[in-house]
Amino acid sequence: MKADTVKRSSVAIRSFSILLSHILALTSITYMIRPWRVAAYTILKANHRPSCNTKIVTSSNTNDSMAINRAKFLSASAATFFTSTSSVFVVMANNPEECQAKPSLAGNNPRYIERELEMAYGTDGNGNPRTRGVLVRRLTGDSTPYSFPVSPIRLVKEWPETPPFRPEDFSRSDSNDDGWFYKVPRLVYHIDEPAVASLTQYYRNNIAPKSDILDICSSWVSHYPLEFPETMGKICATGMSSLELQFNDQLTGGYEQRDLNVDPKLPYPDSSFDVVTCVVSIDYLIEPIQVLKEVHRVLRPGGKVIVSQSNRCFPSKAIAMWLQMNDRQHLELINGYFQYAGGFEPRNAFDITATVPGNEPHDPMFVIEAVKSKSV
Repeated sequence: MKADTVKRSSVAIRSFSILLSHILALTSITYMIRPWRVAAYTILKANHRPSCNTKIVTSSNTNDSMAINRAKFLSASAATFFTSTSSVFVVMANNPEECQAKPSLAGNNPRYIERELEMAYGTDGNGNPRTRGVLVRRLTGDSTPYSFPVSPIRLVKEWPETPPFRPEDFSRSDSNDDGWFYKVPRLVYHIDEPAVASLTQYYRNNIAPKSDILDICSSWVSHYPLEFPETMGKICATGMSSLELQFNDQLTGGYEQRDLNVDPKLPYPDSSFDVVTCVVSIDYLIEPIQVLKEVHRVLRPGGKVIVSQSNRCFPSKAIAMWLQMNDRQHLELINGYFQYAGGFEPRNAFDITATVPGNEPHDPMFVIEAVKSKSV
């Protein structure tokens, strides 16, 4: 009996020691990232083209340099990972040691591009900004082992003449100001690499050269192919976070910070764009029909909208009826939005989910295209 008591005491002490070490480790992490949580972010440098601070991952990397590169990436990204309420959506390569470029139809584009972004997170005693470089990894959508089938989806729901929606359909569990939710920039991906790559390839194959493009609900990435800033006309964007948008190096036409849930009006003249894109964001709009009317206004006759959607979201910010639907119903709902916005030709929907070697689990990706009627 005495031996058993001593054994249990020993186990308890060892367990307590392990728990204490974990608490201390978390305390150290919290202390390390505290300046990032409490201070406003100020952009000091956001190059719009790759520069000497841009690290391109290619097949020439040795194992040693790749390991060092990976360690730098993880350590530099720690603050972004832990301070963001979207940490559940952080997407990194499952095996960063395999981040080597492979030949692709897009030429010799790398699979990943690492950029060092310099940010200020407060000031010292003399009022000088405290800065820190943050290494972020951009997914180019090229040189991947994936394939990209495109399968048409037939939209079958017949919508009534007038919208059947109730106000509570557009309610959200977190109805607080979205500006606070997006105040801290999230330099992360909200969909995984296969989904990003499938969308990038779809854009490459379905947006004509020299098009003027608007990306609404945008962020630090727009998922366009690397060559778009050179092969397209102007590329503009609206989004919630001006801090994120300043890091988007594809916006040759600039950006406008806009909360479309406060004011759905787009800050552009009529007939300004050939293409409007919206990536995994329409589920957050509380006035989606009005926003699509604005999209129709800024599109040129014959121009098109590409709305993409996966199965991920921030549940607290997505509208109520969205959370009660499956992927197929989401597509039918978006089609209904276009119908009530008016002025669009019949929509086309596609499943563009990437095929992944070994059929490993990955995010689906769907798009709906709507063309502005030329007669309008």
